[in-house]
Amino acid sequence: MALYFPPDSAKSSMVNLNPPDNPPDNPPDNPPDNPPPPRPAGEHPETSASASPNALPPKLTPDAPTVLGRPSLPTGISPGRQLGASLMSLFLGLVLANAVLSTLDDTCALLWGAHFLSLPSTILLFITVPAVALVYALTGLTPVIPKHVALPVMALLGLPLVVALPVMVYYYHELLWFDWLTSGAQVVGCLLLIRWLQGNWQFRWPLVADKDLGRGPFSWGNLLRFVGLNLLVLLPAAILYLGGCAALAVHHFTGGFVALRPGGIVMQARKYTREDGRSVVLIPMTHIADPEFYRSVAEAVRSNSVVLMEGVTDRHNLLTNRLSYRRAAKSLHLAEQHEGFKLEQGRLIQADVDVQEFSSNTIALLNLVTLVHGEGLTPRTVGQLMQYSPTEDMEQQLFDDLLAKRNRHVLSELKARLPESADFVIPWGAAHMAGLAREIEKSGFHLAGTRDYLAIRFGGKKDGGASADWVPTEINNH
Repeated sequence: MALYFPPDSAKSSMVNLNPPDNPPDNPPDNPPDNPPPPRPAGEHPETSASASPNALPPKLTPDAPTVLGRPSLPTGISPGRQLGASLMSLFLGLVLANAVLSTLDDTCALLWGAHFLSLPSTILLFITVPAVALVYALTGLTPVIPKHVALPVMALLGLPLVVALPVMVYYYHELLWFDWLTSGAQVVGCLLLIRWLQGNWQFRWPLVADKDLGRGPFSWGNLLRFVGLNLLVLLPAAILYLGGCAALAVHHFTGGFVALRPGGIVMQARKYTREDGRSVVLIPMTHIADPEFYRSVAEAVRSNSVVLMEGVTDRHNLLTNRLSYRRAAKSLHLAEQHEGFKLEQGRLIQADVDVQEFSSNTIALLNLVTLVHGEGLTPRTVGQLMQYSPTEDMEQQLFDDLLAKRNRHVLSELKARLPESADFVIPWGAAHMAGLAREIEKSGFHLAGTRDYLAIRFGGKKDGGASADWVPTEINNH
């Protein structure tokens, strides 16, 4: 067996496991009277052992003191992006709350016939509309506004408005159902959008987080695209759409007697004939029009015609104010009907009713309307408007007094005077024409021809107020 002898430098680090033959004079239980000074903290035992007894102890270096101060902020969301997330969350919450309240209000109206939540719904609507306008404007100013959030909400709000116009024209009495359906669709759409943004149905604030926002505070490209889209696409499309809806409404509510065309407002006169040779000409009139229109209509009346004139009388002075269209006619460079429509031939018959035949509610409303029209919005008129409370059947009363009752009166005059002449002319307001036409056709008359009159022209070109002559037609039923 080979024996290994460590070098002298290694012997000092070896541990002697055998007790010494001669124990020390001072065992650990009896420490010496003058123990050596304690070894500085951190000094290795070998260093202390090898140091000279007369050497100075090493200089102690104190640890750096702990500075108490403001803790460093972790990297997070900037205040601007926090504001953007809060604004979008508030915007989305307002739209959702408005849709929920509108749905509940329409539900109450459908079930119990009363809008119990109309006041809070209206207040919330007035708050939501400016918020929508603000977010829409910010969409063009800063890319931070997320388009994948703003545009779907704008679509939920805008599409019902687009569809509502034709619904109001053709399905006016179903408008409440339409509003209920669209409000419910907005609620569902907003909830699905929030679910998509948050990843689950456990909604939490903010509804729109920082991760959903766009990047960059401002972009000229984004602004130019936004302005170009609105000016070159959306604005012309809105004008064309509104013009088309207006034309549809005018044609529908007047039975085709009035047409809204690019060149102006056209009135269509219609001639109805019967097998016994008698004829009735319906000419839609308007309170203000081009002077040429009134002259053309007056010239079309033949000398042997019986003209059943329109004009409500007030023999008992029940109306406290008079309705005048002078200011409107002057501002539009038009003429009023009572000044421009001068008949010099034909036998004129007053065929309208007197105010006393109207209901008291209709007379009260007419006095209020004429007062506001004459004086404008003053403390007096505003006070009377706030005090006015219409009855539940007010709409039906107005329709019966202003249209149906007057139509029945002129038709009774026509029936009574048919034996007196073969030619009759009824130049009445355009709103009366559809109802009169239906009743005349029931009396055995059929449509024989039409003639167009340009009542109000758009632009300065003056090309005559009427078509050259009557246009024959084979349409017997309208």
